[in-house]
Amino acid sequence: MKKYISLLFIVLVGLLYSCEKEGDQVYILDNPAAPEIVSMPDLTLERNNGTDTLQFICNPVDPGFQASANYFLEASAAGDNFSSPITILSQIDGSVFKIQESALNSFLLKYFPADQTSTVDFRVRSRLVVDAGTAAPGTSDNTFEYISNVVTADVTLFGLPRLDLLNSGMDQKIESALGNGVYTGFVKLDNSQPFTLVDPDTNIEYGGSGGTLAVDGAGIVSDENGWYILTANTVDLTYSTEAHMIGLVGDATPNGWDAPDQKMDYNPEGGYWYITLDLVAGHVKFRRNDSWSWNMGFVEGETPGMSGNLQQGGVGNDIPINEAGNYTVIFTILSDNAGTYEIIKN
Repeated sequence: MKKYISLLFIVLVGLLYSCEKEGDQVYILDNPAAPEIVSMPDLTLERNNGTDTLQFICNPVDPGFQASANYFLEASAAGDNFSSPITILSQIDGSVFKIQESALNSFLLKYFPADQTSTVDFRVRSRLVVDAGTAAPGTSDNTFEYISNVVTADVTLFGLPRLDLLNSGMDQKIESALGNGVYTGFVKLDNSQPFTLVDPDTNIEYGGSGGTLAVDGAGIVSDENGWYILTANTVDLTYSTEAHMIGLVGDATPNGWDAPDQKMDYNPEGGYWYITLDLVAGHVKFRRNDSWSWNMGFVEGETPGMSGNLQQGGVGNDIPINEAGNYTVIFTILSDNAGTYEIIKN
């Protein structure tokens, strides 16, 4: 009798082992359903809604078996074909991606401009792992990857709290880095165009004179035409304009080594100063606000040419202009002590 019981036990163990091995087998669908973006939130982002939660509703991937999955919500400039995808969120839930409006705004500001509308492509990418360590298809070393449909949306991002300049002759703003009512920025002013400042969030408009701001006050007038560092404090109701004029000076310029220097214009997008003017044979340097307290010439020890590196101060490092003509001069400030220049004969 004991012999028969032992034999039955062996048969049962064998059947259980066989079932367990059969259950470990994975069958993937011939055409697995990729993830899908079902609905998108309104992506006209606003500072007043910064604490709201945005939801990207999706259908997760369906490969026909139970598998560990990682999902990535990705963005790219429209038409870029995700050559450099931007990963917004990654998670194991492929049905809904949630993110606070201010968090999404802050993240996308690294790649897209503030206070403008950009066209952006969105997709969901999934990676499936069946097992690990064997390097076979579907393992952690060789994952299955499925990508959703691409959804294109207009995205409007909000920048830092700001004051817009009205009637300054161009679109300009100053921003509050700390959100504490103190705004600053680099602006171009014309004393024939008094300007005011408006808060686009509250629609409060500020004017002023003599360093004092006033709600609905008169337009602010600059001392000279040119570039300034403008600071406004809407808590203390004060403002200041600090001249920041970069000029070309030297015996190759119309005024020689005397002020006023030949004032350069600034390209905010390119981050450089430029001027086109007639020069004679001689030398030039760059300085700020017609003062030698800050000036740049070629780097001592280097051979000056039509382009090169610049250093702060120095004696005898004037940049030579070998022949008279019309020139475009480009000056880039890299730091308070260094820069580059390029002199182009037209």
